[in-house]
This record gives sequence, C-alpha cells and structure tokens, in this order.
Amino acid sequence: MTAQDSATRPLTIAPRRSVAPGRSGTALAALGVLTFSFSFPATSWALGGFGPWTATGLRGVLAGLLAALCLAAARVPLPARRHWPGLLVVSAGCVLGFPLLTTLALRTSSTAHSAVVIGVLPLATAAVSALRTGRRPSRTFWCAALAGAAAVLAFTLLQSHGRPTTADLYLFAALLVCAAGYAEGGRISRDLPGWQVIAWAVVAALPVTALTTALALPAEPAHPGVKALAGLAYTAAVSQFGGFVLWYRGMAAIGVPRASQLQLAQPLLTLVWAVLLLAEHLPAAAPVTAVVVLVCIAVTQRARV
Repeated sequence: MTAQDSATRPLTIAPRRSVAPGRSGTALAALGVLTFSFSFPATSWALGGFGPWTATGLRGVLAGLLAALCLAAARVPLPARRHWPGLLVVSAGCVLGFPLLTTLALRTSSTAHSAVVIGVLPLATAAVSALRTGRRPSRTFWCAALAGAAAVLAFTLLQSHGRPTTADLYLFAALLVCAAGYAEGGRISRDLPGWQVIAWAVVAALPVTALTTALALPAEPAHPGVKALAGLAYTAAVSQFGGFVLWYRGMAAIGVPRASQLQLAQPLLTLVWAVLLLAEHLPAAAPVTAVVVLVCIAVTQRARV
C-alpha cells in the first residue's frame, strides 16, 4: 500500500455496537414481570379500604384517564379498524376480567397462594399464542413450560390439600382471560407501540369501569386509608398501565411464547413481597418450586420457537 493509497482511501468508521433486540426485549419483559409481581400485594392493600367491585372499577377509571391524557399529549390517531377486535380482547381480558376475578379471589385467598396459582399463566399464554398465530414452539420449549406449570400446580394442590377452592376457580378463570389478552396484545404490538395497545384498551374499557364504579361505590362501604390509597394508585398507574407498556414492548421484541415464560418468576417474586409487605407465612415448598421454575425459565429462553 502506498502513501497515496492511504491518503485517498475513504475513512471507514466501524459501526457502533447496539444492544441486541433479543436482550433489550428480554429486559423489558422482565421489568414488566417485576412490576406485575407487586400487583397482588397492592390489591390486598386496596381491599383494606375498598370493596372488590369498587377497587376494580376505580382502578380501571384512573388507568383510563391516565392513558387518555398520554394519548392526547402524544396526539396519537385512532387505531386502524383491523386493530380494534384485538384491542377489545385485551380490554376484556387484561383490563376487566383479570382484575375483577383476582380481586374477588383475594377476598378469601392469601396473596401467596393466589400468586402461585396464577403461575400457570405463562403456559396458557404460550398455548393461546400458538393457536392464534400459528407459530409452533419446539418440543423442548413445551416440555420445559409444562414442567414449570406442573410445579406450580403441585404447589397449589399441596397448599389447598388437593381440593381447589372457590378462590382457585376465580384465579383459573382469570388466567385464561388474561392469557388471551396477553397473546393478542403481543400480536398487535408488532404493528402498534406497546404503550398505545394498553392505552387504547383501558380507554375502551372506560364506559364499563365508570359504570362499575358508579354502581359499586354506594353499595360497598369505603374506608380509604394510606395503604388502601397507595395500593389503588399502584394497581391503576402501574399494574393496569405502566407495567403493560414494558411488557408488550418486550413481547413484541422476543415473541409471545418466550416472553410469557419469564412470568414463571412472577409468583415467586410475589411470594417475597407477600412476606415482606403483608407479613404472610412463606410456604416451606416455595424454595423447591423456585428452583424448578427458574430452571424451566432458563430452558424456555434457549429453546427454539
């Protein structure tokens, strides 16, 4: 190479390395799971001052107003007509069905027990997504997911002495409707930003949540204290809106099946918060379940989808 060649050759700057989409998506989905793990303790706090229907209605109204302000501030246009059926599924499952059913369950079930029952949600979400999108996860993925779900179910039956309670039925119904909402929201997040998906979903639910609040407030006595108001504020701003922004962005980046398996860690995190925030007793089988679930998460994250 001559000096002239060196002088005339254009300078090439190496491209900056960026964070892999898979890593950033996993991080966002994991942050979403972390925020959701506080939802049951926050709901228990809210139930200390509000009835279950009032707490659910107020949660939806406050989240809807917050979302409407964000949409207006960003001047977001209405979604295309093809997106509305999916948004209504998200609204019915994640904004109306899941909050109400889990709140009703928490009246008689402990936070720790309820959290572990909902641990079956990742498997349900992956199954609904596979049916909805036609994607087929590998056999290794399904084996690990089923093993994690089996561990959670075994833990649940051990705690309830083999006989599911009425609260358990509420929780199983909640995870089914929520799985549909998660899967549909993850699918739509490929076309719309994740925060807009949940924002439009809670806005669409405003007529129902406002009517629920109007009917429930006179019927259920309210004694709002500091914890009750803090719990209501968290469920409205984070559980119902902010956490979903992270969650749907993560699912859009790494796919619904893989993101859903990160939620296997959610009941274990909630167990910790139940002990620290609510002074509930930690079941002896929890550490064993934790090890099994974390191994299943590691396998599903590496399995081919």
